[in-house]
Amino acid sequence: MRPPYKRHVFVCTNRRPEGSPRGCCASKEGEAVRSALKAELEKRGCRVGMRVNESGCLGTCPLGVSVVIYPEGVWYGGVSVDAIPMLVEEHFIQGRVVESLVMPFLKKSGH
Repeated sequence: MRPPYKRHVFVCTNRRPEGSPRGCCASKEGEAVRSALKAELEKRGCRVGMRVNESGCLGTCPLGVSVVIYPEGVWYGGVSVDAIPMLVEEHFIQGRVVESLVMPFLKKSGH
């Protein structure tokens, strides 16, 4: 049986109490990033076969907003609403990893 989606995307929207030393993706507009990603995929006509979910903590709080895309297993960090059009064009349409958004721990080990 084939998986129901070509890609499964997790956008961290985890919320921690105000002033938490770890921070959280919700305070960095995680929910807005998720909404913008869904809207941009729809606008570009490539939403079919994509599942964009909000996620709880992905354990990369200081690097958020965190976005993880499977099956590629690419972890992006510091994703903003402004970065969404470029991310959709490069990753989802052109099939190229956006190196400037790849989390640092993946840059060392490869992705």
